[in-house]
Amino acid sequence: MADRNDKFPDNVPGNFYVDKQCILCSLCSEMAPANFKESAEADHDFVFKQPETPEELKACVEAMKGCPVEAIGDDGDEG
Repeated sequence: MADRNDKFPDNVPGNFYVDKQCILCSLCSEMAPANFKESAEADHDFVFKQPETPEELKACVEAMKGCPVEAIGDDGDEG
């Protein structure tokens, strides 16, 4: 389970985030490319834009459910 206290600092503020369990499998950036991308350091993915549409929200939830190491959380700043 993702821990908002252990999230990467490059995540934008909001509910969704990626924490330091990320193994850079890139599943999230493939499933929700409008919201997740690889970091400049190329060692993790992060949320660069919070979902703004029902489609983006659905993609983010599916990416979170599919994350093999449970590094995506949805309790971010409002949790």
